[in-house]
Formats: sequence, structure tokens, C-alpha cells
Amino acid sequence: MDPVEVVPLELVPVGTVVGGRSEVVDDDWGREVAVIRLDRERFGPEALYGLEDFSHVEVVFHFDRVPEDRIETGARRPRGNPDWPLVGIFAQRGKNRPNRLGLSRCRVLKVDVRAADGPELHVEGLDAVAGTPVLDLKPYMTEFGPRGEHRQPEWATELMRDYY
Repeated sequence: MDPVEVVPLELVPVGTVVGGRSEVVDDDWGREVAVIRLDRERFGPEALYGLEDFSHVEVVFHFDRVPEDRIETGARRPRGNPDWPLVGIFAQRGKNRPNRLGLSRCRVLKVDVRAADGPELHVEGLDAVAGTPVLDLKPYMTEFGPRGEHRQPEWATELMRDYY
């Protein structure tokens, strides 16, 4: 098998998180209400047409506050907890990921295509802070959920207990 050529990508945010939480804190994201404001130079009202018909949206964002020297590529204990196992960065959802990409499934509260500063999506449960660059939005469709049974280790259940 030939080695895979790695080509750098350049991504341009589609919008920015406005409002909501300003501090990076790990838990209690479920009640957070935030606005995703699209770049009005690139996106008109029609970019959000139909999104109000979905209960949830998946938000892809950039953990822009993680310094490059804090990026993890190997294994670590989630949240530095010595009671949890040493697991690889791709077996956890920490923000210190190689590409610093976040993915959150949020409740759609309101779509405002006529907002003065650009089209806005109001969401609940976004675990990104004010000012975070948003890279993409995708409506959540039931058929994209997991098929069949799913499982996770006990440490992950414990970690997520107070996350939302």
C-alpha cells in the first residue's frame, strides 16, 4: 500500500458564535444559548432557509483558543483524571485535537434570516464560546444517527454525566 500524501487544507469560517458562554469551562453546556451569525458577505438569508424545520443542527467549529503547543497527538488521561485510563486522542473528544475541530449537536431554537448583522441561527447546547469560528452547519437527520447497538466505556459515561 502506497503512503498517503498529506495535503494541507485551508478552511474559511462560515460564521461566528455570538453570545453564550465566554469562558472555556468543561461542563453544564446543556442550558447554554448562543447565536451563530453567518458571514453576511458570503451568505444571504437563503443559506438558512428550511433549517427551522429541523429540531437539531450539527455545528462544526474550530477550537481557536487552544495554542498549537497544547495539541495532543498521542495518548492522555481525559481531563487529566488519574482514575481514567490512558487513551489515544482519537478515542476521546478533547479540544486539544490535532486539527482543533469541534462537533456539537444542538437544539435549533430560532432561525433569523433578517438579522441586521447577517443571518443568524439561535441554538441551545453548543459547547463553543463566544467568538469561536464556525466552519459548517448540517441539519441533524435521524438516519445519520448510529445504526445498531452502540457502546462506550464507563469513564466516558462518567465524564459526560455533567457535560450537558
